[in-house]
Amino acid sequence: MLEQLLIFTRGGLILWTCKELGNALKGSPIDTLIRSCLLEERSGAASYNYDAPGASYTLKWTFHNELGLVFVAVYQRILHLLQLRMEAEARAEELKKSKQMVKPVNNSKKQGQAQKAGFDKGNKKREGSSAAGGGDDNDEGKGRKLENGNSNGKNFEIDEPRMTAAVNGKENTSSNFSAFDVSKLQKRTKGGKKTDTVVNKGSKVDPKKKVTKKNRVWDDAPPETKLDFTDPVDGNGNEKMEVVPASQGESMMDVEEIISSDSGGEEDDNVQKDSKPEATKKGWFSSMFQSIAGKANLEKGDLEPALKALKDRLMTKNVAEEIAEKLCESVAASLEGKKLASFTRVSSTVQAAMEEALVRILTPRRSIDILRDVHAAKEQRKPYVVVFVGVNGVGKSTNLAKVAYWLLQHNVSVMMAACDTFRSGAVEQLRTHACRLQIPIFEKGYEKDPAIVAKEAIQEATRNGSDVVLVDTAGRMQDNEPLMRALSKLIYLNNPDLVLFVGEALVGNDAVDQLSKFNQKLADLSTSSTPRLIDGILLTKFDTIDDKVGAALSMVYISGAPVMFVGCGQSYTDLKKLNVKSIVKTLLK
Repeated sequence: MLEQLLIFTRGGLILWTCKELGNALKGSPIDTLIRSCLLEERSGAASYNYDAPGASYTLKWTFHNELGLVFVAVYQRILHLLQLRMEAEARAEELKKSKQMVKPVNNSKKQGQAQKAGFDKGNKKREGSSAAGGGDDNDEGKGRKLENGNSNGKNFEIDEPRMTAAVNGKENTSSNFSAFDVSKLQKRTKGGKKTDTVVNKGSKVDPKKKVTKKNRVWDDAPPETKLDFTDPVDGNGNEKMEVVPASQGESMMDVEEIISSDSGGEEDDNVQKDSKPEATKKGWFSSMFQSIAGKANLEKGDLEPALKALKDRLMTKNVAEEIAEKLCESVAASLEGKKLASFTRVSSTVQAAMEEALVRILTPRRSIDILRDVHAAKEQRKPYVVVFVGVNGVGKSTNLAKVAYWLLQHNVSVMMAACDTFRSGAVEQLRTHACRLQIPIFEKGYEKDPAIVAKEAIQEATRNGSDVVLVDTAGRMQDNEPLMRALSKLIYLNNPDLVLFVGEALVGNDAVDQLSKFNQKLADLSTSSTPRLIDGILLTKFDTIDDKVGAALSMVYISGAPVMFVGCGQSYTDLKKLNVKSIVKTLLK
């Protein structure tokens, strides 16, 4: 039963609505659809499921792009389940009918064995061996029938010619693989002796320019260079750490990035080149006339060449294939049926629509100002807690130190919490960063419960008056349920103000799997009715990817969380904000 029908404009003005009397919708499914689906460029999906306390709805929609209208239908999900049940029952009936039409083959040998049931056990064994080893002569070309030892008496056929071909194919493959050209071997050898090296064509090796390592001469004379590269030790045997002053350089977080304002002509030309084979079919005059006069309504066939070129380009920029396909479907849904303006090409229209979609996705839905939230928590006399999570080896500890350095430049007192009690050397690594930055660190060693360590660290920060607590956690794969359960416990027990997912900018399709499963595990393993999920993203190793910036788009699209920090180097100052315009320009370049 339909709960509500709705027609509204792209701007959000409701033109007409119809709903069942006396049965109001629970929750706000329409608002959630607009926020989570239509504004996030997920309009290419077939439907959207909304769960509310005491009710579950399914929403379906369609666009009238020429008039700028959206039609939405809301119905209870139980109707969808009934439809699935009816389809399953229909498929089951078809399977039953197909099974009844297939009759089993009569086994004459089995009947003969049943007539001789009075024989002893030894005779039965001999009969079974003779039945298994015997075979008719006319069955050799088509396959041999073997009896099944089960009580059903069904026969199984083995297609001997097909198996023989497979074996022969395998043998031929192995023989071809082991074969080699003797003439090539003779060329590489001279007079039966093997040459030492094979030099590629066009390359010359000069033995005079060969670099050799200079041997060190050990004598009684003092060494000319420093041989001890370990950190200095004071009189008590404690290691002296190099102190990094907060004034060594300004963090890139506070530096505005300047982007050259180049026109999009180059990008538009690239799209036009990619769709050139399709465009030449229509002819130069017809395309020129169409661009001047304008097209009545855009059809799906008109959009496919330009969308395919954009999809391929996004995938070359390391965007996950699933995300690129969904984006193109959403852009197609927003343009199909829309009137093409005069002096406008289809490729440029698709390019502009994709650019708007990318900017809308990468722009945060809500503003997360850490410095403002830190001062708000300070007025309430409690520390601001940030938890860093992610998979192994992405740089959580290093970028945690970068965030600490940035906060120190804004006169914010910071304390580190070493909650990675699993990886060897994790506590020592964080201790080194804390000593260099001259900030306190709370640690309890290894093999401790990370949730308890984090809780005690927050209590210590409250007593000492620290403004921010940065919690370092162990790296874990998204499929490791015990470690994910421990992370869910840490987040539930301490209720941090911000959960940052640290991910590499190098990943492509794996970014979708990591973020979606992290959020799914945090939701499934949480004991709270409203589980905490990932609030923001910190992208690392951004200086190593050149123009392969697609991981940022994939992560934001799949999680809805904004990219708050970008790590772009090895020093403490190499931390900056994500420039949305720069990312969009690189993706469409």
